[in-house]
Amino acid sequence: MGGCFSVSVSCDNVVNQVCQYLCLKGSYIHNLSQNLATLQKAMGLLKAKRDDVQGRVGREEFTAHRRRLAQVQVWLNSILTMENQYNELLNTSDVELQRLCLCRLCSKSMKLSCRYGKKVILMLREVESLISQGEFDVVTDAAPIAEGEELPVQSTVVGQETMLEMVWNRLMEDEVGVVGLYGMGGVGKTTLLTQINNRLSNKTGGFDVVIWVVVSQNATAHKIQGSIGEKLGVGGKEWDEKSDVERSHDIHKVLQRKKFVLFLDDIWEKVNLSTIGVPYPSRETGSKVAFTTRSQDVCGRMEVDDPIEVCCLDTDKAWDLFKKKVGENTLGSHPDIPELARKVAGKCRGLPLALNVIGETMARKRSVQEWRRAVDVLTSSATEFSGVEDEILPVLKYSYDNLDGEMTKSCFLYCSLYPEDGLIDKEESIEYWIGEGFIDEKGGRERAMNQGYEILGTLVRACLLLQDDKKESKVKMHDVVREMAMWIASDLGKHKERCIVQADTGIREIPEVKNWKDVRRISLMKNDIETISGSLECPELTTLFLRKNELVEISDGFFQSMPKLLVLDLSGNNLSGFRMDMCSLWTRSLERLDGISELSSLRTLKLLHSKVRLDISLMKELHLLQHIEYISLSISPRTLVGEKLFYDPRIGRCIQQLSIEDPGQESVKVIVLPALEGLCEKILWNKSLTSPCFSNLTNVRISNCDGLKDLTWLLFAPNLVADSVQLEDIISKEKAASVLENNIVPFRKLEVLHFVKLPELKSIYWNSLPFQRLRRLRLSNGCRKLRKLPLNSKSVVDVEKFVIKYDDEEWLERVEWEDEATKLRFLPLCTTRSMIF
Repeated sequence: MGGCFSVSVSCDNVVNQVCQYLCLKGSYIHNLSQNLATLQKAMGLLKAKRDDVQGRVGREEFTAHRRRLAQVQVWLNSILTMENQYNELLNTSDVELQRLCLCRLCSKSMKLSCRYGKKVILMLREVESLISQGEFDVVTDAAPIAEGEELPVQSTVVGQETMLEMVWNRLMEDEVGVVGLYGMGGVGKTTLLTQINNRLSNKTGGFDVVIWVVVSQNATAHKIQGSIGEKLGVGGKEWDEKSDVERSHDIHKVLQRKKFVLFLDDIWEKVNLSTIGVPYPSRETGSKVAFTTRSQDVCGRMEVDDPIEVCCLDTDKAWDLFKKKVGENTLGSHPDIPELARKVAGKCRGLPLALNVIGETMARKRSVQEWRRAVDVLTSSATEFSGVEDEILPVLKYSYDNLDGEMTKSCFLYCSLYPEDGLIDKEESIEYWIGEGFIDEKGGRERAMNQGYEILGTLVRACLLLQDDKKESKVKMHDVVREMAMWIASDLGKHKERCIVQADTGIREIPEVKNWKDVRRISLMKNDIETISGSLECPELTTLFLRKNELVEISDGFFQSMPKLLVLDLSGNNLSGFRMDMCSLWTRSLERLDGISELSSLRTLKLLHSKVRLDISLMKELHLLQHIEYISLSISPRTLVGEKLFYDPRIGRCIQQLSIEDPGQESVKVIVLPALEGLCEKILWNKSLTSPCFSNLTNVRISNCDGLKDLTWLLFAPNLVADSVQLEDIISKEKAASVLENNIVPFRKLEVLHFVKLPELKSIYWNSLPFQRLRRLRLSNGCRKLRKLPLNSKSVVDVEKFVIKYDDEEWLERVEWEDEATKLRFLPLCTTRSMIF
């Protein structure tokens, strides 16, 4: 028989274990409702404790600038996780309770109910544990704000040391709260502000906190608040979820007790400090705000009356920066390289961005051929130079992108047609814009011109154009900005032949172009082209500049394939004549205009100082021009003996500049002009004349008109210059009586009175006048008989800017003032110092 194996197990133990298991599982089910109620109550207690701790943390963080303890943050995060799990568990509680049966002692699915009941028990234990852990003696510790964070920047600001000190000194002035730096892109504004930030980060200036925010385009208050909040140590997920108004209050609570400096780099529109929560700087708080922008308009909207312009470097400082980037080893590698390097640096026109990028590009190029190639490329097509199209032009393009409206953008791009370093005449450029159709002239020429000046102002304030220092009527474009404009006009270099610009380059013939059909604008002004033959098929061409060449001949068929040509400038050439159909025509040296009436779209006709003279024949052709709005012309005095010439009042309104010339002709005693309502400038040479009023006349020059006795017909001249030895009265009381019956106030727009060589002049006007715009009165070279000035104690609105300049010291002693008050008002303004008018 085989072996026998037996096991003896106590029946009581087995029964006890089974009972315990069944009781535990049973408690998950029959106690489920009670356990859920207990869990819900515990969870409410945990949330209340969390709210108390969070409130305590918040108060200490924002009022005492303390930092929450890590263990507190861990506890709060655990509660957030627990709350999510609790909500998921609670969402299925109704289903689980409905699954119970037999008075909730059993379940229709024992397995599912046991599993759910177990989750409830385990969560209840975790919640109770978190409640016990939430007893904190302290919830925060001291966390003083760092004085500032030093930003990476070159150790020295080459060429801008003086500017750096000026910005620093302005910021440190007690009366200054907000400092604005403006200038074109790449000029070094951010570099300067970074240097200031780093000085203050080294605990200079006694500030509690230094905050640096990069704003850039399309920034929102929420984004700026986020950057400030992170610096102040109040950031975090919970703070991020707050509204802008709540975040503003939080920031204000911290900063109102601090002496702070806030740097806002690269702003494109007004940053409302109160919306962000930044207390406005004041002398009492000692806090400061400094910002950089490319727009002078933004400085105004930020209420900075005296912003600091950051300009390009002068030639010497630009060379210093370029040398530093290139390195002495490269510059010394060949004796010809330094001279070539100066030419390359000169192409940057003092723009630090260009000097840095191009200097770094040339740093390892030590053959003279490479440097000669660099000069050639930067002269002919700078966009092909390494780094220009990738690193320089895109930075500048932000200013273009920020311009408001396609009209302003088109006007800006048009300015790139002018020569490199060339001055841009404001009024001339506006006339081009009108001719191209950028500016609508339907509302009248004056309104269109005003809109043009507004656009010019916008471009200057955006640092895309520069106001000329010497001539108010001129602007200019930085060469690198010009490259950017031509790059944009060529669709970022994709269609380089769309605009052909070879102005003032010395060419002698029309350049070769692969595809003339794609050309939109051509600028060949200021060259040495003498003849143009053949024809160009340019179906999309709208502008052609050929002025100031040596042109003597243009072939008959040259313009035949230019159906969209709107602006043609041939001024400053020696052409004998031509025929054309366009909207705007500049013709300074023409001798005749045959068939001009065929120019059906012509709107602007400039004949001033040309060899063409207005006569009956030309007037008849002008009469047929239905769209003409602007005419400047020269006229012979013989044709003005009668008024028949100006039989068309519509043409009379279009004549805005008129020159009466040909002094070599036989003397004409009387010249009669009709009421030319549009006339803005009249130039007279060696003639006598009479005329009614010209309501829009702004400039009159009269030279050697010895027969003139009075200028009564200039009642509304804003700028009067006279040189006629027999002139006795400016306005004759007798002759002006009929004109002044309608209570017309003379000289209401007058800005300057300048009398030269008038020994017989006795009276300007018989009564005192208000002179609402008068700025200067000058008496030159003998006006000894003029004793009474048309002034009283209320004349001249802006008297602080008014000056009386005279040459004869004895004249002042003979002046008969209206009364003592008038004398006290104007005598201190009289001076014999030399003055330019």
